[in-house]
Amino acid sequence: KGGEKPIRKITLSNFAMAQTEVTQALWQAVMGENPSADTTHLLNPVTNITWGECHIFISKLNEMTGRRFRLPTEAEWEYAARGGQKSEKFKYAGGAIINDIAWYNANSEGHIHPIGQKQPNELGLYDMSGNVSEWCHDWFGTYEGEELYNPQGPAKGSYRVVRGGSANTAIHTQRVSYRNGYAMTDKFSDLGFR
Repeated sequence: KGGEKPIRKITLSNFAMAQTEVTQALWQAVMGENPSADTTHLLNPVTNITWGECHIFISKLNEMTGRRFRLPTEAEWEYAARGGQKSEKFKYAGGAIINDIAWYNANSEGHIHPIGQKQPNELGLYDMSGNVSEWCHDWFGTYEGEELYNPQGPAKGSYRVVRGGSANTAIHTQRVSYRNGYAMTDKFSDLGFR
């Protein structure tokens, strides 16, 4: 699906991003169950969840905490992965040496790992490249070339944006610019969110 170009200028409002992917422990505390394929470690990211199930979790978490959590937009996700205003323009989220910052198919031994074991990016965010791919809010579509303010993707579509590469995918999917789209009902053992 790809479509990483054209390069465009984007302005974003202030937003916050979770430091790590949502863990199985947090999901279980909010939802009362653990849908993940590999449940050997509760600090592993939660997996096997659809885009809609992410929203059910977020709704319940908001109700429990009185906060207003949400999935990041694709633009917010990429800005955060790139290191925001502290960006050092790395190819991967937090460094140029992939083994230092990401679990991917060449070093993961075929499974996801507990959060925060690799080097964080410039903003202190962990696993933005690798471990599990992450759902974003937006519909997947082609980029428009104009300057945009708080873009949220197309108004409709067939797929939702997924970013970040995973423990099961190749090195090229770990780049901060790599993008993909999955159906809202898709569930995979290497797909989660933050």
